[in-house]
Amino acid sequence: MHREKTRDDFLRIQTGSIGERANDTHHYHHYEATSYLMLDELFEAYELNPTGSFVDFGCGKGRVIFYVHHYFSLPVIGVEMNDQLYREALLNETSYLQHKKKVAKTIRIEHEFAEQYKIEKDEMTFFLFNPFSLQIFMKVIHNILRSVEEFPRTVDLILYYPADEYTDYLEMKTPFTLAEEVLMDGIYDSDEREKFMIYRYENTPAKA
Repeated sequence: MHREKTRDDFLRIQTGSIGERANDTHHYHHYEATSYLMLDELFEAYELNPTGSFVDFGCGKGRVIFYVHHYFSLPVIGVEMNDQLYREALLNETSYLQHKKKVAKTIRIEHEFAEQYKIEKDEMTFFLFNPFSLQIFMKVIHNILRSVEEFPRTVDLILYYPADEYTDYLEMKTPFTLAEEVLMDGIYDSDEREKFMIYRYENTPAKA
C-alpha cells in the first residue's frame, strides 16, 4: 500500500481505494486500480505500439492512462461512465499536468458508457481490467472491429485478470488471437487469473 501511494505521489495523482460502484447497474463493476507493480511487470514484457493511441475502458481515476502517458509518451484516452470517478480523473489530470513543463501527447478523459464510445482510427491499444459484463464487452469489441474494418490496422486488447467469459468470447466468436501472456511472478501460482493476456487482430491494409 505504501508503495502504491509513493508512485501516486510521483505522478501527482490520487488513485487509491476500491469499492466505488458504477451507478447501480450490474453490468458495470466496482472500481479497483491496477497495481503499479503489475503495470511494471506488463510493460517490461510487452511493447506498446508507439504510433497509436492507448485507450483504457473503465479508467476509474486514471492511474493506467497517466502511467502510460508519463512513461511512454503516447496519446491516451480514458473512458469512464461513473460520475464521481470521472470527476476524480479530471482532478488527477489537472494535478498531473501542472507539474509537466511540456506535454507533447494528448490526454483525453471521456464521461461516457463504454459501448457508446466511438473508436477512432488512431486507437490501437485497448486496456480492460474486467470493467463490465460480457454483454457490454461484446458491444465494445464489435465497435473496435467495425473501426478496424473501416480503417485497417493492427489492434491489441490488454486484459488484466481476465474473465473466462471474455477470453472464450474472443477466441470463439472474433478474429482476435492470443499474442502474449504476462504472468505475475510469485502470484500466478496461487491465482491463475493474476496475469495479463494480450489479444491481437491484424487487419493489414490492402496494397494498391
